Amino acid sequence: MTGRDELEARERRASFQAEALPHLDAVYRFALRLTGSPAAAEDLVQETYFRAWRSWEQYTSGTNCKSWLFTICRNVFLRQRERGKRHDEILTEQAPEDPEGLSRESPVFAASLDSDPEGDFFRSIVDEEVLRAVDELPEEYRTAVVLSDLEGLSYQEISELVEVPLGTVKSRLFRGRRILQERLWEYAVSMGYIRDHA
Repeated sequence: MTGRDELEARERRASFQAEALPHLDAVYRFALRLTGSPAAAEDLVQETYFRAWRSWEQYTSGTNCKSWLFTICRNVFLRQRERGKRHDEILTEQAPEDPEGLSRESPVFAASLDSDPEGDFFRSIVDEEVLRAVDELPEEYRTAVVLSDLEGLSYQEISELVEVPLGTVKSRLFRGRRILQERLWEYAVSMGYIRDHA
């Protein structure tokens, strides 16, 4: 390795450490919402950072690295889930259906900001009960809520990340928040977050 190659390698490593590593916790939270399992989330984060490092030259320095990492994480998760479905289909052909009808499910997430008082409210009351309710949302709503309200991404960033129109992001976020509002109303009243006017 020449002196120039060593310098480039050091610069690449320093750039990755400065821009990608600060988002490790956020990527883990996102992975946890996607997988629903700490062990699976750790594996997903490891694969995400491995792929990010391998393709670091494709990242434009100074742009939104967090969103870029979320995109990689989501794509890895979706590929792994698709592989798992194909594996399950093969096993189903070889073995009888589960008599109790149990199915494999994976949680996902959601998010957005942009002068969003409702999002500010949801971000202010996040605790275990709220996270449990978020995990129970349908996948497309969960993804929107997690990315917006837990990770602070803008509508536009979410739109690009999940590859759907901006209006679809807003709609999913609205519906996801409405479901959470219905499920968490009594809890929010009991915790004093809101007053029950009834």
